[in-house]
Amino acid sequence: MRYAQIVIGPAGSGKSTYCAEIQRHGQATRRNIHIVNLDPAAEAFDYKPEIDIRDLIHVDDAMEDEEMHFGPNGGLVFCMEFLLENLPWLEDQLGDDDDDYYIFDCPGQIELYTHLNVMKKLMEALESWNFRLCAVFLLDSHFMVNSASFISGAMAALSAMTCLEVSFVNVLSKIDLLSRESRKQLDRFLEPDAKDLCADESSPIYSKWRERHRYLTEAIGRVLEDYSLVKFVPLNIRDEESLANILFTVDNCIQYGEDRDVKMEDFDPPEDEEEGNDDGYEEGRG
Repeated sequence: MRYAQIVIGPAGSGKSTYCAEIQRHGQATRRNIHIVNLDPAAEAFDYKPEIDIRDLIHVDDAMEDEEMHFGPNGGLVFCMEFLLENLPWLEDQLGDDDDDYYIFDCPGQIELYTHLNVMKKLMEALESWNFRLCAVFLLDSHFMVNSASFISGAMAALSAMTCLEVSFVNVLSKIDLLSRESRKQLDRFLEPDAKDLCADESSPIYSKWRERHRYLTEAIGRVLEDYSLVKFVPLNIRDEESLANILFTVDNCIQYGEDRDVKMEDFDPPEDEEEGNDDGYEEGRG
């Protein structure tokens, strides 16, 4: 059995930084974590990818083709579809070793996870190769400035969840970059309350549009609250405990390590304890 995190989210949400920090944390705790770059438009990394899609195809290859004339977004979608047509290449790169732990650093084009079936087909292929998967959806915490932004982010996460149909962990990234006041404000979105979400929508100026917008926000917020559809976990990459908490949450989703044998080691008792036991035994006999 092999394990993998599929790291997704909008552009600029900190996916590559997350991958690098999780790998570093794994090294510190004696865990070997491999990173796969699936972004054909990536330019620089904080890590060295074990497997790189750019060795197969680069977004510039699609954009510079005289027949296709793709822009950046179209070129990226073409590259991901080209990867699907060449899955034996990826399978060969991944090998077949058991207990491997991979992190797939995915592109920041949100349509790949919410509208298109490219990533879903890729995950189905990974599952057929004996991978247990968990998608990690990253969202910039600076985006959560008001209830409307939270609703938008939550609905994007929910759309990706329903599209990909795998275990899912939603993460609020860049917590370490928030001010103290912003962190306090963020707490209300970690455990959202429908009435609290509507507080931002109140306005002294009445209009039908504002009233309908408030009703819509309240209805969506109530659905998210009643059914616990979307919850976010905060991530501070400068805090080892925060990284460990995220990794522990993901590991639980994919049942990492649950089929391993418990390692046991025999220890010799301390010399003082042995001497004490011998003395006591002799005294008892006497």
